[in-house]
Amino acid sequence: MTNLTPQAAVEATDLTRSLPLGQSLVPILNGVSLTIEPGEWVALTGPSGSGKSTLLGLIAGLDTPTSGRIVLDGLDITRLGESRLAAIRNQKVGVVFQSFNLIPSLTAQENVEVPLYVNPNRKRIRERASEMLEYVGLGHRRGHQPHQLSGGEQQRVAIARALIAKPSLLVADEPTGNLDSQSGEQVLELFARLQAELHLTCVIATHDPAVAARAGRRLHLVDGRLA
Repeated sequence: MTNLTPQAAVEATDLTRSLPLGQSLVPILNGVSLTIEPGEWVALTGPSGSGKSTLLGLIAGLDTPTSGRIVLDGLDITRLGESRLAAIRNQKVGVVFQSFNLIPSLTAQENVEVPLYVNPNRKRIRERASEMLEYVGLGHRRGHQPHQLSGGEQQRVAIARALIAKPSLLVADEPTGNLDSQSGEQVLELFARLQAELHLTCVIATHDPAVAARAGRRLHLVDGRLA
């Protein structure tokens, strides 16, 4: 078994994940082990169905493995209850999705505030959300709803939302998949800035060679295994 290194941002050991299909189980991940150091930008690549999104979900604490072990920042999250896992996700992990996942009826400012709604300090939440929107270049759009924003702007709002709780790990599933080339490049530049200025660990699942080329390291999945 791989020795745990508490200083690692992510350490996974022999991860498997299977999903039920009828009377049988279909393997999605087959014994994946990896270590990601703090501040790394890692791209997860591979064909459709290779297990990229599944592995990303396990790293983010959005799902639990069928077997194996996963450690975030020295903390074993493998078998934590959902309430504890949710608290850790909120503290340590920011998540960005391909489809943005913004709430249509809320403004950009309100969407960014959502992860901290449980915090009683409303004034500080508003200030923090404003700071994050300024950071991603959208301070002037804070009062606009998602349908009033371009795809690239919506994704930058989603990134601001992922950052509001000051996570140490940012995971993104095809963050440029719904964007044109110019907007996608702007998002990539933002990820590079996040890594350089905030020292975030970034793990991005992608089909896009341009995204993978910007990463410091590439992990390639084939049939649920690291190639």
